Amino acid sequence: MDHLFTPFQLKGIKLKNRVVMPPMCQYSVTNKDGIATDWHFMHYVSRAIGGASLIIIEMTDVDPDGRITDYDLGLWSDEQIPQLKRIVDACHQYGAKVGIQIAHAGRKAEDAEIPVAPSAIPFDANSKTPRALSTEEVKEMVEKFRMAVRRAVQAGVDVIELHGAHGYLIHQFQSHITNQRTDEYGKELTKFGKDVIQAAKSEMPEDMPLIMRISAREYVDGGYGINESIEFSREYQKAGVDMFHVSAGGEGPIAADGRPGTHVAYQVPLARAIKQALNIPVIAVGRLDEPSIANSVIGNEDADLVAVGRGMLRNPYWTLEAATVLHKETGIPRQYDLGFPKN
Repeated sequence: MDHLFTPFQLKGIKLKNRVVMPPMCQYSVTNKDGIATDWHFMHYVSRAIGGASLIIIEMTDVDPDGRITDYDLGLWSDEQIPQLKRIVDACHQYGAKVGIQIAHAGRKAEDAEIPVAPSAIPFDANSKTPRALSTEEVKEMVEKFRMAVRRAVQAGVDVIELHGAHGYLIHQFQSHITNQRTDEYGKELTKFGKDVIQAAKSEMPEDMPLIMRISAREYVDGGYGINESIEFSREYQKAGVDMFHVSAGGEGPIAADGRPGTHVAYQVPLARAIKQALNIPVIAVGRLDEPSIANSVIGNEDADLVAVGRGMLRNPYWTLEAATVLHKETGIPRQYDLGFPKN
């Protein structure tokens, strides 16, 4: 039976275990230039030393005004490649594969003077009203995604993840709540996402996997649920997605009667539903910090990989600790060997 410490292969990459460090914004760019710093280097490389098999670098934006804040990473310029490559190369040295999440915040770009979005609908009463992109600007945005993916490939990443969740730009296009356009990108809500997928694939090596993070459920009145997300994910799969990273929410202020669960593994049923409906690998995420719970997600075939977010923020060596708790074999750096009991 598969468990958290069995290997997994997806197209051309082989992972040594099923533990993923998901993208988590650090808001730590110092000069507002989108270039990774020593903080980012230490942050990611320590998790590679700590045993994670796949590290997905945080939301990295295709345009300066596509950042949540001015302190986010970017890939709109070739000048941003070298420091990312430094991180990737070091993580590889310690046995981890590296992905990067390519994104645009859309109407949730807090520091943009005038954010852009599919439609001129603000996130909430305290947010700026975005400007609706013209049809030509939407096509130009697809090109920005393509160029960011090209730069990510040049930086040496093993995997690309497109951020189609949490109320950011791709999600804004696929939701009828935030997309009230009348052009081709409004008549077909998945068109922008599909165009971005195809643009990304055009820059990626054939054996490089493309992951897409989705919100499988919207926690607002009138929002879509799992049945709708299965259908739009099917369209994205046809366009070239190899794996879905299944999360939820983020598209608007959460209504009192639609709050997400706070219990452990509350999003796992969503990942399982996508996996079973589309027969596609998935990453589960959401309060999976307890090793036995994470292990059960793999053992019960609910998902193929498990993302551990807050647990890795607390402990960069979460994966090594989990192997000890679960009595599984994993590679412990010889320098730390004395710190871990023998299984």
